[in-house]
Amino acid sequence: MQLIKSDINIDFIGKQKIGFALSLILILLSIGSLIVHKGPNYGIDFVGGTLIQIKFSQQVSVGKIRSGLSNIGFKDASVQNFGHDYDYEFLIRTSNLEMTNKGLSQSISEAIKASTGIAPEIRRVEMVGPQVGEDLRKKALLALFYSLLFITIYISGRFELKWMLSGVTAGSLMTAVYFLSVFNVSIAVLITAALVITLALFWVLRLKYAMGAIVALLHDVLITVGIFSILNLDFSLPIIAALLTIIGYSLNDTIIVFDRIRENIKGLKTKDAFPALFNKSINQTLSRTILTSVTTLVVLVPLYFLGGEIIHNFAFAMIIGVLIGTYSSIFVASPIVLAAIKR
Repeated sequence: MQLIKSDINIDFIGKQKIGFALSLILILLSIGSLIVHKGPNYGIDFVGGTLIQIKFSQQVSVGKIRSGLSNIGFKDASVQNFGHDYDYEFLIRTSNLEMTNKGLSQSISEAIKASTGIAPEIRRVEMVGPQVGEDLRKKALLALFYSLLFITIYISGRFELKWMLSGVTAGSLMTAVYFLSVFNVSIAVLITAALVITLALFWVLRLKYAMGAIVALLHDVLITVGIFSILNLDFSLPIIAALLTIIGYSLNDTIIVFDRIRENIKGLKTKDAFPALFNKSINQTLSRTILTSVTTLVVLVPLYFLGGEIIHNFAFAMIIGVLIGTYSSIFVASPIVLAAIKR
């Protein structure tokens, strides 16, 4: 199936400055939001505490629910609407971990019934200790970091046959991150520094395809996390799963373009012809890129609207990731490889 004619010739490389400007704006907004909010809005998975989902048979004010919770000592509890207004459902978050699931559910149910006059249905109770939450947060960041490094090994080996060089570089960085993480060094700062050093090494060692791929993947992950921060959406383990899926999806799209570039670049001797060649490669794979993105969105959009609140944020992260990943394969990864080849 071909959505776009094979002889189409859109000047993507000629518009790379516009693409870089847009990416820079999105990245700055994402970083700014993360700084203002002091990181993503971590869910119970990462910060610890208790989450209770309750449902009423009719409309109840949030103020009355908070009043009932205050009467049993849960003054730090936050209450927010969950789902549609006509569902009459709410999420309660509290740092209380002193009771068992049953004892906590019963106390909250009785307190809310006393303040609202309506007995709520307890639909879900999740409890995570603060230490467990911190461990999960560290492991999630390490999972993202290691996945990016292993991807760069694969890219370097497949496109430039530099398995040993990229493997030694990645292995050294992974070892350094592992040992330094033992000494109470902030894992976020540590991984950020390691990624910056990785990009510098790839530039010096001329691992151009690996550098283009990892920059595009970091671009996709940072913007997706930034959008969650801007919208103040919960950042939980399912979102980490979505980010890892986005990395795989974006990489697949990038590899398709890189494969065509590698095929077309054989025998080309003059660097002046590279921009036209890159444009030709992107245009030749454009139909497949759009078709893949559209078919993926055909599944994700109904999942977002009809899948329920439990997977709502996961589906949203995937939709953002597919759109950003498709964009980055064309306007981020390819221009960076071109710049590395021409230098």
